[in-house]
Amino acid sequence: MTIPKVPLLSEEERTPVVTTLLEIIHLQGEMIQQLRDEIAILKGQKPKPQIKPSQLEKGPKDSEGENENGADGKRPGSEKRQKTKELIIHREEKIKPEYVPDGSTFKGYQEYVVQDIIIQPYNTKYLLERWQTPEGDYIIGKLPSEVCGTHFGPTLTSFILYQYYHGYVTQPLIQEELEEFGVDISTGQVNRIITEGKEEFHTEKEEILQVGLEVSRYINVDDTGARHQGRNGYCTYIGNELFAWFESTESKSRINFLKLLRAGHCDYVLNAEALSYMAANKLPKEPLAKLTALGEVRFENEKEWKEKLEALRITTDRHICIATEGALLGSVLEHGFDPQMAIISDDAGQFNLFLHALCWVHTDRIIAKLVGYSDSQREALEETRSEVWTLYEDLKEYKKSPSGEKKSQLEARFDEIFTAQTCFISLNQTLKRIHEKKAELLLVLDRPEIPLHNNLSENDIREYAKRRKVSGSTRSSDGRRCRDTYTSLKKTCRKLYISFWVLVNDRVRGKKAIPRLPDLIRLKAQELNS
Repeated sequence: MTIPKVPLLSEEERTPVVTTLLEIIHLQGEMIQQLRDEIAILKGQKPKPQIKPSQLEKGPKDSEGENENGADGKRPGSEKRQKTKELIIHREEKIKPEYVPDGSTFKGYQEYVVQDIIIQPYNTKYLLERWQTPEGDYIIGKLPSEVCGTHFGPTLTSFILYQYYHGYVTQPLIQEELEEFGVDISTGQVNRIITEGKEEFHTEKEEILQVGLEVSRYINVDDTGARHQGRNGYCTYIGNELFAWFESTESKSRINFLKLLRAGHCDYVLNAEALSYMAANKLPKEPLAKLTALGEVRFENEKEWKEKLEALRITTDRHICIATEGALLGSVLEHGFDPQMAIISDDAGQFNLFLHALCWVHTDRIIAKLVGYSDSQREALEETRSEVWTLYEDLKEYKKSPSGEKKSQLEARFDEIFTAQTCFISLNQTLKRIHEKKAELLLVLDRPEIPLHNNLSENDIREYAKRRKVSGSTRSSDGRRCRDTYTSLKKTCRKLYISFWVLVNDRVRGKKAIPRLPDLIRLKAQELNS
């Protein structure tokens, strides 16, 4: 069964009442399509294809269809390079022609470099000398530190970690391929290498967030589903161009986000900022007065905080939530978090703290979801999106050379676009809702260094979407923790232009030839700010 089309109406017939009714019909059609999609999914069929993502970041095309990348459409940096110039040559082999005529003159060599790798078992037997002292005690030689406590060498250990955390290879497949290479290893041993004894890695991961928040002026944030032990869970991302940090929890609430911003601390703090937050979020006078009477006080952990709330008879869920958010915010600020830190999100409510900025790409998607049912509405929609696109491009130019005059002009244009009244009522309502977010969308006018979109966080957190497709949920607490740790290290390595393989091999061997990532984050931040 198909939905009947609405007949075309003349301009005289399109009264405000008729226009509103037609839009209601159109919205009902969308709801019917959503229900059809759900039914199709339940039947194992494919739903209606989704609308394509925003085109904001692709750049404008000129009259001949060429984009900003260049006349040939190639991205910058893709020109030819001498690929073997910096390769280490492990073996040279000279090859003579099959036949050299008499009288020929030797003219040197023509180089032809072939890259290859060697995959084969390499087993070492350590013969530890045993000596008996005159007192009857025994002295035994010590194993090298890189193999102490395990029967698998550092290269094999690094390979397993790299395959699992970088190559999305599951544990059974890793065990199978190693057996085919000639390595005698069980699935349980593979699991232990992947999840056990990783405290050094976990410590480095935690310091990444501490240093990242210390040296940054803004952060991108996002979250995604991360099932654990068969139950729904969430992974929260915090990062920017300097670092990437992931943490999986059972919740994605504001309380959870504030706990993460404490960067390893576990306390709850009542101070002026905490009480101000509670008042701003309309905590009733009676519980607010009880907390204010305590003065500035610190609670070492969640247990102490909950016991104090219970003693004060603050038992309503909403009151507990607001008070807890305030105490966590007090802890975050107490430990040095910059209240002028810009937090860029896709408008998820839990991230709306401190200086909050919104993603323009997500804003465009809100408008792009609208579908006009008449030529005039489609024209109004297209014209509005074109104006938004032009404003976005001008904001990008403003970031390069900000000025007070440009700021006033861009604010005026924002008001003009998002307060406009068109023939499309749903579009008008959407523009009105976006206009209410003016301060968050135009924070870039006061802070030109912040990005206009949240693409960075979406790209980084896509790691977890890939993981869900490959292996589903995590099953152990150690497994979930290790997944967060190695993903944080891998993504941070990419931002610092460090090989993840080299880092893992270096840490497993205990060489520490590569500086700790938090130290490298500080160095890069100094370079960017100099």
